[in-house]
Amino acid sequence: MSGELPPIVILRPAKRGRRISNYAVPATGDAAGDPSPSSAAFRSLHSLSGCGRLRMTAVALVVLFLGCSPHPADTREPLEFWALGSEGELVAKLIPEFERRNPAIHVVIQQIPWNAAHEKLLTAYVGEATPDVAQMGNTWMPEFVAIGALDDLGTLTTPNDYFPGIWATNVIGGTLYGIPWYVDTRVLFYRSDILAAVGFPHGPRTWAEWREAMRRIHQQGRAKWAILIPTNEYEPMTVLAMSAHSALLTADGTRGAFSQPQFADAFNFYVSFFSNGFAPKVSNSQIANLYQQFAQGDFAMYITGPWNVGEFRRRLPPEMQDKWATAPLPAHDAGEPTGISMAGGGSLVVFRASKHKAAARKLIEFLSEPAQQVRFYQLTGDLPARRSVWRLPVLANDTRFLAFRVQFERVAPLPKVPEWEQIATAIYDRGEAAARGTVTPAVALHQLDARADELLEKRRWMLESSHHRGTEITEKTTPPCPLCLCGESLLDVQ
Repeated sequence: MSGELPPIVILRPAKRGRRISNYAVPATGDAAGDPSPSSAAFRSLHSLSGCGRLRMTAVALVVLFLGCSPHPADTREPLEFWALGSEGELVAKLIPEFERRNPAIHVVIQQIPWNAAHEKLLTAYVGEATPDVAQMGNTWMPEFVAIGALDDLGTLTTPNDYFPGIWATNVIGGTLYGIPWYVDTRVLFYRSDILAAVGFPHGPRTWAEWREAMRRIHQQGRAKWAILIPTNEYEPMTVLAMSAHSALLTADGTRGAFSQPQFADAFNFYVSFFSNGFAPKVSNSQIANLYQQFAQGDFAMYITGPWNVGEFRRRLPPEMQDKWATAPLPAHDAGEPTGISMAGGGSLVVFRASKHKAAARKLIEFLSEPAQQVRFYQLTGDLPARRSVWRLPVLANDTRFLAFRVQFERVAPLPKVPEWEQIATAIYDRGEAAARGTVTPAVALHQLDARADELLEKRRWMLESSHHRGTEITEKTTPPCPLCLCGESLLDVQ
């Protein structure tokens, strides 16, 4: 066997005309890498000695490896952020500025539909696959605190520039678990021309005025109905109860407080809307076109949230744009400035299992900046959580949002128990039954208390068990126990 090596074939990298050592491999013609003995490239290579061919082979393999290798890996710290609904799409417009300021961090956004978000977050926790940061509805927070999923954010910021009732939704058992990102609540939308015609051009200020305004509208035929309150919504009944200073649940969060005088007062007021003929007995599914019916005078008042400011502007005809307004909820008594509404909105949380907590906190701080809050409002229509932003012209000069600004000073958190959403369903269920006359208000309240007590049975059992053991459960328990989730009294935030 001779010492010569057989002819070698050069495998060209993808880039054309690359130079290999001192031998150029042209990109076209006879020398386009054709390894046949008649090609110039072959003749040049074949004239090399055996050692030269070995060196050439090694160089070719190195070039091949370099030419086929992927782009350099992204060395930035990855930060996974789950955002819900349209916010998940639109917040992406803010991230380039954050990454410009923090070049070592790369934010990966996952957009999750609202109707799948709760289950997906729970599944991620069970599967130990939670994101670093997430947007979370504040009524979900007690549940995720109860299972030990969220990190303590107590050192991140202070409550000074936030609405007290909104801030309180993020404090559970004395610990801060979320930072308000955007806020919402419920106020009264009304036909200003109709209310002016019956003597209330700025809307009713108290329950007594509210009742009288509805009576006059009904009596004078100013609208088909004085007010629209869909029977399958718990929010109107709940804000009436808050305005009557009902705590909804007992102080320890283990039983319903629906038969107590404060809630009973609000419940009877609610039922009177229907029994007096002021409101139609319809659910949301029975409303053909909310905006068209409002414009044509089917109803004169409606309790709803900030998203409908934009919808009313888009959907009402031009001739109606100066004939509607918003007002804070009427106060239960004349001695109060407004009624009390529910503290809603979305917060930003950090999951306890995150390995990028410092970066997560930086992102929350960035999204909480006044400038970013303004831009997010302009992108989404979501109202800013910080008071200072409301002093800027973009909101201060908008008369339809003034009622929300006033109302945010008089909002309260919903009960901080994981079972709240099920209890809320029972509220509208029994409210609807009483409104339709299938049960009396007294019976409905008794049934509502019974249902709440049933849902809270495990909570009571755990509390009693802890007392029998002589143990004290605090917010420092790891994981946090649901027994300490009732937090502050509902109205302590005022």
